[in-house]
Amino acid sequence: MKKFDKERVLLAVAGPVIALAVAFVLSAIVLVASGKNPVEPFAIMFEQAGFSDIQVLIVNQASMYYIAALAVAIGFRMNLFNIGVDGQYQLGAMMAAVVGAHANLPAFLQVPLLLLTAVLTGAFWAGIAGVLKVTRGVSEVVATIMLNAIATSLIVYMWKPDVFGVKIGNNSTTGEMHESGWIPGIDTGEAGEIYGLLLLAVLLGIGYWVVLNRTRFGFDLRASGASESAASASGVDPKRMVLTAMLLSGAVAGLAGLPILLGDSHTYNLNFPTGIGFLGIGIALLGRNSPVGIAFAALLWAWLDKASPELDFHGYDKEIAVIMQGLIVLSVVVSYEAVREWGLRRQQRRVGAELAAGHVLGADNNTTKEVAGR
Repeated sequence: MKKFDKERVLLAVAGPVIALAVAFVLSAIVLVASGKNPVEPFAIMFEQAGFSDIQVLIVNQASMYYIAALAVAIGFRMNLFNIGVDGQYQLGAMMAAVVGAHANLPAFLQVPLLLLTAVLTGAFWAGIAGVLKVTRGVSEVVATIMLNAIATSLIVYMWKPDVFGVKIGNNSTTGEMHESGWIPGIDTGEAGEIYGLLLLAVLLGIGYWVVLNRTRFGFDLRASGASESAASASGVDPKRMVLTAMLLSGAVAGLAGLPILLGDSHTYNLNFPTGIGFLGIGIALLGRNSPVGIAFAALLWAWLDKASPELDFHGYDKEIAVIMQGLIVLSVVVSYEAVREWGLRRQQRRVGAELAAGHVLGADNNTTKEVAGR
């Protein structure tokens, strides 16, 4: 491996490693400040990761986190901050649940219909922010935050019994979906079932890498995110790329809730997980927008979620996991900037050394020519 490639790998790994180390240290300091053992909570959570049922829960949760983080990462690669993934994901799941409860097609048609419903819903909701940005210059951050609030209101409206809602006790639901839309999981015995749509998360990760790194469209997308003026000079329409990126980000976000919807709950109700879109932001940051890095970050986040409840039985607050997640996000921002500055200084020193070597070589050549001329 070339020296330059080794440096790139080092820079890519250094940021996440430093961020995690700092987050663990700061979490330990918080525990010490509260009079608790700074090591035992982490040992308990690591022990939980060894149980097969917890492993299944982690993988299932990570599949949803991974899809949400990919949606965020698509925006990041275009220098867009799609903070509305949570609203797009919830609306996508809601509409898929409604369609699944009212349409009853054969499975080979029903499942694609539900997937398409979620994709189109998420893309439409993100597309609103994209259109506002390219036509009116409205920040996608402001637009998507407001659209999150509107999405929540729409969901509450659709839960009304005279719209799509079905009351089951005190729980508002969309009614149970027809079995033709259920996707069977991978049976692991007593540990439970792994969501069948885990495969969808894997395929999305592969597609994300191929499109961004092996296609002209992916190059245009990254070029537009790096410099709109340079992209325009090369014939790329930055506004079209902004809108396309928002549509793609929303389309992927719409799929984030389907692993649990089609694999477990089979309805959209008050107990449906929320906040996944916001967690996807931290996961995408920690994973450096890389499909492999995001996978490890999603597993880490899921581990913190599913292993932390055990802390309550040992005299520790499970909220330590939430604190750690917040510290990871904060550490990521700081460590990545530090690593970037360090890499920039190394690059400057290397260029300076090469220029100096070039001057020395040039001087030696001139001396040789003079001696030969004499």
